[in-house]
Formats: sequence, C-alpha cells, structure tokens
Amino acid sequence: MEKRRRALIAAIAVSVIWGLSFLSTKVALAALPPMTIAAARFVVAVVVLVPIAILMREDLRFSLRDLPRMAGSGLLGVSFYFLFENNGIALLTASESSLVIATIPVLTMLVDRLILKTRLRARSYIGAGLSFAGVTFIVAPSFRGGSSSPTGFMYMGGAALCWVAYALLTKPLSSKYSGLSITFWQIFFGLLGCLPFAFAESPALQALSLAVTLNLLYLGLVCSAAGYLLYIVAMEGLGAGTTSVFLNLVPVVSVVAAFFLLGERLGGLALAGGAIAVAGVYLATSPGRASVDTGGGVEDDSSKSGGPE
Repeated sequence: MEKRRRALIAAIAVSVIWGLSFLSTKVALAALPPMTIAAARFVVAVVVLVPIAILMREDLRFSLRDLPRMAGSGLLGVSFYFLFENNGIALLTASESSLVIATIPVLTMLVDRLILKTRLRARSYIGAGLSFAGVTFIVAPSFRGGSSSPTGFMYMGGAALCWVAYALLTKPLSSKYSGLSITFWQIFFGLLGCLPFAFAESPALQALSLAVTLNLLYLGLVCSAAGYLLYIVAMEGLGAGTTSVFLNLVPVVSVVAAFFLLGERLGGLALAGGAIAVAGVYLATSPGRASVDTGGGVEDDSSKSGGPE
C-alpha cells in the first residue's frame, strides 16, 4: 500500500513538473535561441545522471550491436524532438504547445496498430477521433488569420511525429537495458545532436538573468533528471497504463499555470478543443480490458507516454 501511495504521489508530481516545463522553455526563449536551450538543459541532465547511476550502481554499458538504435532514438527523441518543440513554443503560447503535444499517446497507439498490429478497443478509436477533433479546434483559428502561428503548430506536429518514431526505436531496447541506462545514453546522443544546431545559432554572449538561469536549471535538473526518476517510481507502482493516464494532467497544468504566471489566454474554441483533446486521450489510453479484436496481432492495453519534458 505504501509503494502505491508513493507511486501516486510520483505520478502527480511528474505531471506537474512536465506541465510547467512548457512555461520554463517559454521564459528561457526570451533570452536564448531554441537549440541553445536544449543543449544547456541536457548538459545539466547528463552531469546529474552520471552520479545518480553511480549511486544506484547502474551498469550503463550496452552492446555495440544496439548502437544505431540507441543513437538513433536519442537523435529523434531528444535532438529533433526539441528542435521542433522549442521552435514551436517560440511561436505559440505554452498552453497551445502543451495541448498539441498531449496527443502523442494517441499517435503512438495508432502507429502501433498500423505497424505492430496491436489490438485496440473500440473506445481507443473513439478517443483518437475526439483527440484529433480537439486539436483541430485548437489549430483552426491560426489558419483563419488568428494571432497564433500556423508554422508553430507545424513545428509541434513535427515534434509529435519525432516522438512516435523514437518510441518505436526504443521499444526493443527496453527488454535489454534498464530505464536509467536507456535514458542516459539517449540523452547523451541527443545532446551530441543538439550541439551543431546550438553552435549554428551563435547566440550573443550575455549575462543571463536569474529568472532564465533558474528556468534552465529547472529544465535540466527537475524535468530531465528528477522527472525521469519520479516517472520510474510511478511506473513501478502503478504500471505503464495507469501512469500514462496521469500524464493527461500535463496540458491541464500548463494551461492553468500559463494563465496565472504568464498571463496567457486561450480563446473559447481553443479551450473547448483542449478539453476535448485531453478527454479523447484519456478515453483512448486509459487501462482496461480489450473489448473487441480489431484485426489480430498482439494485444497491448497499456497506454503510451507523452513526450520527454
């Protein structure tokens, strides 16, 4: 019972932590270019994860046979994911960005169905439809001359697709290596992929404000290192499906926090779309018994997690 209580607290904590990450990125973007921020946060994360691995006596070695998959997943799930996401957040509000990223579990589920022939319940298809309908409501005003940027939404869509590809590459690794080992190497290779983009941005050297520095530390220490460890605790106590359902709180935290801390306001259509999208993700990914065999294949009733925040 105590283990489950700790897991529940960890799941809620990681949802809040990752929900606030969109706001931290938005604040940091006022002073630094997108990929400079990504490189800085993952330098911090690597530096922190090394002593954590030592304290946990974690074996970080992996087979050279898995190098292409380990490096490829790191490039997709870290380098290119944050290339798209950070550029998207620069053009959108933190609220809009988080609501689009919230659909990643549904995208991953549908790709699993197409490629891996995973069985899905009827409610999963209904939830997927609701989720994408909700995103349509969020995005539509920008294509009708609204204040939001269509390019920003395209960036966020690119981030979502990168994460789906990352998830497919990572799945075979999870049966061979620990979560800490996979995450460390993916962040390491992802950091290497971020560096050329960061150098190309050539930001002017300037003294960073205390607010920007604290937000960078928050992204690296709390979101990338502590957030991951809390996610492991939640997974161990609740399972993958239930833990992923808790991640539906991420966009809710982002929208509420952005309202109070950044003064962001979403229009009525976007708010309705956000509520529909989150409800659709919950319906599609919440754990439960499969009701219908929709075409054979291995049944997988667990949810898929959202992006790495």
